[in-house]
Amino acid sequence: MLPEESLSRRETEVMEILHRLGRATAAEVRGELADPPSDAAVRSVLRILGEKGHVGYVADGTRYVYAPTVSARAARRSAMERLMRTFFDGSAEGAMAALLESSGPLSPATRQRLKEMIDRAAEEGR
Repeated sequence: MLPEESLSRRETEVMEILHRLGRATAAEVRGELADPPSDAAVRSVLRILGEKGHVGYVADGTRYVYAPTVSARAARRSAMERLMRTFFDGSAEGAMAALLESSGPLSPATRQRLKEMIDRAAEEGR
């Protein structure tokens, strides 16, 4: 489970990059950022993410290679749990209703997949 500290917009952007790439140097992260800040600023964000427990690193010669400490799936789950607590009083039903209201029309295939997920969750007792 991720620490409950929230992430800034830039920290979130860096985490998205690290999850997509799997691992990266500060220069590689900077190269992926929209409107990138200075090298020092990127290293600072990575240091803060390390202090918060979101990334780890290994030395590779004179540079550090950073990687997320949790999977993208675990990060999504943690973020969704915080979102549900914050905006939907912990209600999965309320969150699903909001998602369905804002997503536009669903294709028959998407509706079928959602129904299957709900049925599978019911079978598993969730």
